[in-house]
Amino acid sequence: MPEPNIAILEDSPELREELLFFLQAQGFKAWATGSAESFWKQLHKSAADIVIVDIGLPGEDGFSVVRFLKRLRGDYGLIVVTARGAAQERQRGLALGADLYLVKPVNFADLQENIEALWRRICIGRDTSPDLTAVQSVNTSNWRLTPMGLYDPAGKCLPLTPREHRLMEILYQRRNEVCSKALLHELVFGTSESSDTHRIDVIISRLRSKARKLEIPLDIRSIFGRGVAFLDKPPETRSAPRLTGFQSP
Repeated sequence: MPEPNIAILEDSPELREELLFFLQAQGFKAWATGSAESFWKQLHKSAADIVIVDIGLPGEDGFSVVRFLKRLRGDYGLIVVTARGAAQERQRGLALGADLYLVKPVNFADLQENIEALWRRICIGRDTSPDLTAVQSVNTSNWRLTPMGLYDPAGKCLPLTPREHRLMEILYQRRNEVCSKALLHELVFGTSESSDTHRIDVIISRLRSKARKLEIPLDIRSIFGRGVAFLDKPPETRSAPRLTGFQSP
């Protein structure tokens, strides 16, 4: 069983360095950042299987990071290490997708045991879930969607408004498949909004324009009579996009 890659997201410089030193001394591959913004940038460059997250971060908080990581890739191991010990905080963290919720001060030896147990569980899950390998390959070798925006394979970031981000989240989850505009409209704007799919065209046009200005090779295809597809593969490796129906994301 390979050793996990561990990311530490902790705003206290002292604790961050202590954790990093300890984990590397135990033989783990680890890296650390002090804010969500720097974490998302580093995640595009460095692998992570398990993420240790503090909640009280500057800017975007740890709850937001946990929520988005779980949605981005379901098999991330997420360990919250925080000073917030209230029951409702713990319940919130676990509900958002954290595997463990630990209250500071944390015994490093106990943390190591928790990491090793969690990693064994993740490896078992990966062995029985073949789809995860494909998802990880796409995430690490091609495009990456984070709260900061959409990163292309070269690492350039396309900043996104909330509506643009929601649309790209749907297309990213179904990359290389055709999504009907009616489905996209329902998922972006909700069923209570009038179903004017022209609004989806407007968002896509804006995304293409922004990508051209930044020289980002964003390939969102409009397929007449069928819908829209986000293609993240080189042209020579593409097969015909599949039509996605009206299932939930």
